[in-house]
Amino acid sequence: MTELSVLVGGRAGDGISNAGAMIAQLFNHMGYFVYMYTDYPSLIRGGHNYALVRAADRPVGACNNHIDYLVALNQETVALHLPQCPDCTFVANEDMVKSLPRGQAVPVNAILKEEAAPPITGNSAMIGAFAKAAGIPWEIVEKVFHRHMQKAADENLRVAKRAYTLVQTFRPIPLLSGPACSLLSGNEAIGLGLAAGGLDTYIAYPMTPSSTLLHFLAGNAEQLGMRVIHPENEIAVILMGLGSAIAGAKTAVGTSGGGFCLMTEGLSFAGMAEIPIVIVVSQRTGPSTGLPTYTGQADLRFVLHAGQGEFPRLVAAPADPGEAYLWSTAALRLAWKYQIPAFILVDKTLSEGSYSVDPDRLPDLQVSEPALWDGQGTYRRYLDAPKGGISPLAFTGRKNATVKINSYAHDEDGITTEEAALVAKMADKRARKGEELREELNRLPCISTGGKKDAPVALLCWGSVGNACGEVATDLGLRVIRPVVLSPFPDRQFADACAGVERLIAVEENATGQLVSLVKEHGRNLDDTILKYDGRPFSPEELKRRVQEVLTL
Repeated sequence: MTELSVLVGGRAGDGISNAGAMIAQLFNHMGYFVYMYTDYPSLIRGGHNYALVRAADRPVGACNNHIDYLVALNQETVALHLPQCPDCTFVANEDMVKSLPRGQAVPVNAILKEEAAPPITGNSAMIGAFAKAAGIPWEIVEKVFHRHMQKAADENLRVAKRAYTLVQTFRPIPLLSGPACSLLSGNEAIGLGLAAGGLDTYIAYPMTPSSTLLHFLAGNAEQLGMRVIHPENEIAVILMGLGSAIAGAKTAVGTSGGGFCLMTEGLSFAGMAEIPIVIVVSQRTGPSTGLPTYTGQADLRFVLHAGQGEFPRLVAAPADPGEAYLWSTAALRLAWKYQIPAFILVDKTLSEGSYSVDPDRLPDLQVSEPALWDGQGTYRRYLDAPKGGISPLAFTGRKNATVKINSYAHDEDGITTEEAALVAKMADKRARKGEELREELNRLPCISTGGKKDAPVALLCWGSVGNACGEVATDLGLRVIRPVVLSPFPDRQFADACAGVERLIAVEENATGQLVSLVKEHGRNLDDTILKYDGRPFSPEELKRRVQEVLTL
């Protein structure tokens, strides 16, 4: 097994994320699988930022605490991370780091002066120095700069080459034979998945950690063939999204916890008026403002129950970009087929993390298109169709169709009513859509299982935590059970996945065990819980230690 970790750290505004991304690409082009996590406070400038890149000869989706190479852009990075690297290799900017326990210092300012290069190219000197210290062939550095640097690649390469020639190879990293993969963040995968599902319009107000989805889709809107709109707040986002869907445009909106609070009245409107829409909720640490740039899994119960009244909804919680792509495509199709709100529930770890992805190996979740009105007879927007209560769709402006959308209790034509029997009938119609959705989901892989699949001890988890759980389960010979769909809960598949399990240990990044309580509602008690709620994701090292502690009880 071959793997290593590199941390590049400095101040906000020093281009830490971009430097980490370039180092990740170096490993990618050396045949490694890569995962990159970024840690930063909610500051425009200042504060400590770092990117942690893990490269391995197998797929990875979590970072360890141990560091093999530390690229320090300032003194604080050395001081803060020294305990993580008792034997690591240091590469430091000598203009900013005056005390270095060991390793090599790079005269960045002198290089920039000699090359007449602007300060913005300084990180290229550090990347070049790291590459030489790690024994990475210069040909790979050239390839990565030309392919992944958006502008001034030649100028940055000159700076990188000067640093490359100044340092010594200290700890060479072996080349692997694997092909370079796509490196995608979770938010990029969601955007591509929505586009594959036929998204016409994405509407969002920026809110970390969902913001990069807005940026990605806005930057590629023309190429992806969609509209991207940034209104004044999240109330406008959801109402504009519902109007767009009513007009016939496949629409998604995105936000995080505080923004979703503002959307909940519109969500109930979607439930009563049977308006299809996808809502991407990327969790961060709450309540309220909490830790805006850190992760958490504390919004599961909120998303499951948000909005007044009762109506069916889909909630899917992918663990990695592959699942994010597949379930974003499926969520859009299912939302339109059943005319319901559908959620993609992720977190900062997945939204902003970068992963190796091979798009050609992703399966397709087969979901059929919605039933459209055939144009015959009088159109009834809320026709109580015998098959699952799903009404044929027509949109405003369709010839010979009067489309009435109503948030009040209404009849099949969308006319307001308070007649008891009719109100109950329409409630039953909406409930039958939920049962029809549950039956369709039984044909899709709603539960992921991993590790040793016949082990009597299993880890139960959801979302991005599944990556650390998978590694720990493999090391300890445990089973992993991870519901991908959380509403409607896939009882049948969950029971099958739990067959033979004698001890079930829940692992979540919240303080109350929200999946634990959901599973209990569906008839399964948990034996132990391992919770983390400090805004930082589980590392495989930490989780393994805590699982071992539980197993000794």
